[in-house]
Amino acid sequence: MPKIPFPKRKVSKAIAARELAILERTYPQAVTALQYSNPFELLIAVILSAQCTDARVNMTTPVLFKKYPTPEELAKAKQSDVERIIRSCGFFRMKAKNIINAARGLIEQHGGKVPPEREQLEALAGVGRKTASVVMSVAFGEAAIAVDTHVFRVAHRLGLTLGTTPRAVELDLQAIVPCEKWRHAHHWLILHGRAICKAPVPLCAQCPVNAICPTPKIIARSLKGQDLASAAAAPTRRPRRSASIRKER
Repeated sequence: MPKIPFPKRKVSKAIAARELAILERTYPQAVTALQYSNPFELLIAVILSAQCTDARVNMTTPVLFKKYPTPEELAKAKQSDVERIIRSCGFFRMKAKNIINAARGLIEQHGGKVPPEREQLEALAGVGRKTASVVMSVAFGEAAIAVDTHVFRVAHRLGLTLGTTPRAVELDLQAIVPCEKWRHAHHWLILHGRAICKAPVPLCAQCPVNAICPTPKIIARSLKGQDLASAAAAPTRRPRRSASIRKER
């Protein structure tokens, strides 16, 4: 199956606003799928979610937090013990090292509390811009847009961005989404990406944005008679390991 290219042009600001308004109505209660009870648990869960599904993280963290419920206890953990608990999350050795060191950083630099500021968050082990944005927006209600693979893909397919990096996509989204909605907008895009705008082929027939989205025409040209349902069911390749696992920069 040929790879479906992204649109080569952005949609107009008017179309972008309509697309985003439809997503807002479609996902009015959009929140993170990660399960947590405090900022510390959210921070650790987001670090573990790198190249791992939220569902898998949610299966892992109850055991992890039962054994290490505070930064103080996680900071003293043996890395091999943490590795055994989080093994199913992938890249478990690096992630175990990162969450232990992040816990130590919280104790040494912030009195065991998760800071709400980006610079301080990004100074912690395993925390890059995306993780910091999630913690800022979800735990503290700050205006931030986190760009993961779903946000990157959906923003491109809707014609909201031509950015080639997560940061460029973030800046494009910030330019068209009102600041007070930044912390909600990335959840609209994530949920849409999981439910409908999937890789490798989106379910355009079910999409509420279909009529104004530029991608259906591109798909029609790319598939050229292929069965869309069969193409959508085709397996996708796992993304390559990136530097984000080490420091998510």
